[in-house]
Amino acid sequence: MEFTIGGQLEVRITPADVGKRVSVRRTAERGSQGPKFTDTVGVLTSWDSGVLSITTKSGDSVRIAESTLVAGKVVPAAPARRRGPAASFDELAPVCARAWQPVESEPLGDWQLRAAQGFTRRANSVLPLGDPGVPLDEALGRVRQWYGERDLPAYIQTATGAEGTQEQLCAELEQRGWRREVTAEVRIAALAPIGDLDADVSQVRLSRDLDETWLSRYQRFDAPGPHVLKVLRGGPSVWFASVPGDTGGAPPAAIGRCVVDGRWAGFMAVEVGPEYRRRGLATAVMTALARKALDEGASAAWLQVETDNEGARALYERMGFAVHHRYHHFRSA
Repeated sequence: MEFTIGGQLEVRITPADVGKRVSVRRTAERGSQGPKFTDTVGVLTSWDSGVLSITTKSGDSVRIAESTLVAGKVVPAAPARRRGPAASFDELAPVCARAWQPVESEPLGDWQLRAAQGFTRRANSVLPLGDPGVPLDEALGRVRQWYGERDLPAYIQTATGAEGTQEQLCAELEQRGWRREVTAEVRIAALAPIGDLDADVSQVRLSRDLDETWLSRYQRFDAPGPHVLKVLRGGPSVWFASVPGDTGGAPPAAIGRCVVDGRWAGFMAVEVGPEYRRRGLATAVMTALARKALDEGASAAWLQVETDNEGARALYERMGFAVHHRYHHFRSA
């Protein structure tokens, strides 16, 4: 990380750069051999009363005293990708939303208020892909009222880490007492290599619809009411996969869901029963779904995985998925 001009460290950012992606170096502590430095890269979301706030790609907000700065500069909005399909946030965010549709929704300017009787945060949160059309505090008041009328907590889903994401909104929500509850990665990959994996797909059954057997493995709800089925069945072109269990009448050994939307194939609800793990079933399910998506003309893949799910993240890394951006659910105080 180069900050120098003519061999001298230089701070080349000002409060006028709020909203831009910056890289800064500050003194962290002084050791026996001189000062130690810490570098931070992210979006400069505020600079008030001698304190800078920088929101990193992980969504964390870092506060830095102006007096500790030794260097700083504006950097490109997003680093060049080294692998995976080219994709902008503006393209990918609506694709992800269409794959997990709510039961009801209502626009607020360019924001979309979504509800599904509490089934998953994704289907019960605001998707803020632009300007709400009113001042932020008024918009947040409307959000609280809308979800309150449905006896639901008010959530807003924001994104960080790519060009065009919402670091500024994250900072403003935190300033108003909203708290982040969940962070997940949106990962992307080329689809063909997933379809080419050496996996035993002969055991994978594909269907256009789900049934009670499939639902018996997918247990992320209290009761499989109509709202759950509507969310799971929604999307441009939906496929369900299952691997039968070892005994008749038992829940499937593994399941998965894929939504094909133009060039994109989204993978979700990939679950393997604890007693069936380490048999390659998750890979088999995704490979079978990928081949079906390739038949429909898709060429790129995406998925979402929570940051604390280390096992799934390791699997997807091996399959070629790289982090595109992260999303966060902020809950009203």
